[in-house]
Order: sequence, then C-alpha cells, then structure tokens
Amino acid sequence: MPDSGMMPQAQGSTVMPGAAVLSGLATALPPHRLDQSDVIENARRIFGARTGLFETLEPVFTNAEIDSRWSCMPLEWFSEQTDMPEKTVLYLRHATDLAERAALAALDDAGLAPEDIDTLVFVSSTGISTPSIEARLMNRIGFRSDVARLPIFGLGCAGGALGLSRATQMVAGRPGARCLLIVVELCTLAFRHDSLTKSNLVATALFGDGAAAAVLTGGTGSGGFARLGAAGEHLWPDTLNVMGWKLDPEGFEVIFHRDIPRIVAGEFREALDAFLDRTGTAPGSIARPCCHPGGARVLDALEDVFGLPDRGLDAEREVLRRHGNMSAPTVLFVLDELRRQGAQGRHLLTALGPGFTGAFQLLEMDA
Repeated sequence: MPDSGMMPQAQGSTVMPGAAVLSGLATALPPHRLDQSDVIENARRIFGARTGLFETLEPVFTNAEIDSRWSCMPLEWFSEQTDMPEKTVLYLRHATDLAERAALAALDDAGLAPEDIDTLVFVSSTGISTPSIEARLMNRIGFRSDVARLPIFGLGCAGGALGLSRATQMVAGRPGARCLLIVVELCTLAFRHDSLTKSNLVATALFGDGAAAAVLTGGTGSGGFARLGAAGEHLWPDTLNVMGWKLDPEGFEVIFHRDIPRIVAGEFREALDAFLDRTGTAPGSIARPCCHPGGARVLDALEDVFGLPDRGLDAEREVLRRHGNMSAPTVLFVLDELRRQGAQGRHLLTALGPGFTGAFQLLEMDA
C-alpha cells in the first residue's frame, strides 16, 4: 500500500532486524493503590457541586474497565489545589525513586551490574527536570562516569515503544554494547483541581503512575528473551490538538481529544500496512500485537484493526484493569505480561502519542 501519509524521515528511522537483544525487563509501581470506586467518590466531591459535567461524564469512570491505579500521592492529596513548583518537587523525588527501582530490577533480570551499562535512555513526559532524572540516578546507582545519556521528553503515551526504538538505535551496529532504557510517568501529578473540562475529568478516570526499564544488548548474540527488529513511526498531519499538554502556573493540563478511537478505527490500518510493507513484514508472520492500552474504546478499535475477536487483547485489558493508563510505560507492562504468559514468536509493539504519532516496534520473543 502506498505510504502517502508518512513523514519523510520515518523511513530513515527504521531499525534493521537483529539490531539488539532484549535481555532484561522490569516494572515498578508507586506506593499508593487507588481503588476506582474511591476515585469516583473523590471526583464527585471535588467536581460534582461545581459543574454539571461530572454527572454527564461519570459513566466514563465506570465504563473504563479499570479496577485500580497506582499513585505517588495518597487519595487525599487530590482534594487540595497545588501549583507547578509543588508538583515539580514531587516529580523529582518520586520519578527518581521509581526510576531507581525499575532500573535495578531490570539489571537484576538481565544478570548485569550497573557498570556494565554503556548508555542510559530516559523517557518521561509528566515532569520537568534539569539535571534530568537519569543524571540524578548517577548519584544513587554505580553507573560508570563515562556512560552516555539520552533524556527524552514529549513522546507521551508512545514513549514506551519509541523508547525501545531509540535505545535499539543506540546499540545498533555495536555488538556487545549495552543500553538501559528507563521509562517513568507520574500522570496523577497532572491532576487539576481547578479545571472543569471534559479532558481533565476523562484523564482523572483513566491515568495512573508507573515505571518500566529494559536492558538491550547490541547484536544478535545469545541470551535474553527477545530480539528487537524493525521500528518506525507515522505522524498524521494537522493533529497537534489530539493529545498533549498545556502548561500554566498550576502545572500541566491535559489535551485529550475524543477523536482518538475514531482515528484508530479509520486511519491506523493504513499506517500499519505502510510500516509492514516498508519493512518487508508479512502480516501473517506476526503472532500477536502488543498494544498500548490507552483506554477500553481504543482497545475495541485496535481489536478490529488487527482482526482479533472481542476482548482478544487480553493482556492489554488486564494491565488496564490493574493499573489504568500509565502513559509511556504501559506497553512495557503489557510486554512483561506476555512474557510471563510464555508468549513466543514475532510481536508488534504499537502505541499512540502526541504529534499525533503512531509507533511500531517488531520483536521476536524466544521460547
């Protein structure tokens, strides 16, 4: 299929098969579990008397197929208004803590020590930090002083899939080079007590906090549980208003367009086919997609795109049920779930993020 909608540079971003081995993967959660029923009651107290919109949108909470989420702050924190400086202090502390836990767990899973890592890639879009979070980790974890660092901001929900692609690019053509990818999002810190918008209420119903880390080794040597192959992305034109942040003195305010499921249902297939055609990948060679579970309606649309039965994206729905949408790390939680289930064969990671961008990453999971 012709690839008329692809950005010109997308073809150059393709990573050739066999570029890296995925030898470690781990996830981490913050300390506070939020039951969805408690979140609904708290949201009703905060918004119910101030806007009739809450009564209209309350079914979003109950239809989200989310039982619980995890937060760096307890439920009562959300009842008070906080500003950007306060949220930034919280982001620095909790993002660094979660990054450390995920990183050490991924290294342990790979059987490696911190000094074995040559490159650090850190992905996050829910806070601002200079020095960046992975630089702060250098004071906690014994990485070498000459480790190369790549902090990435702004990928949003696509950050897990695109983070894997960027990390693969860092070790491609360097057999034995090791990269540690760390993905952290504290979506709950973007909660707006002052915002009576539909987007804020939908975000309140969906988003949680989480982190994931992965260890990649350049080349096609033995070891690990998956081999990273081709990657690419698709940016739809004139879609900057679909997903992202607005920033003001109170902090980030979510941009979350209702057309996301429609875009997935109507336009995702063409971008997917273009990627498969460009990389010479037969659709029938893919054992299973591994999708970012942005929400229940998005999963419905993705199941249709991939020709799966109703609720065929079972691992994605299970992650969504237990953790909500954690933005970037969520697709790595799904990959970890598939790994625990003993998944084998070729898988295709997909995610959607600001831009509006679709991300694709092929990997071969071993027995």
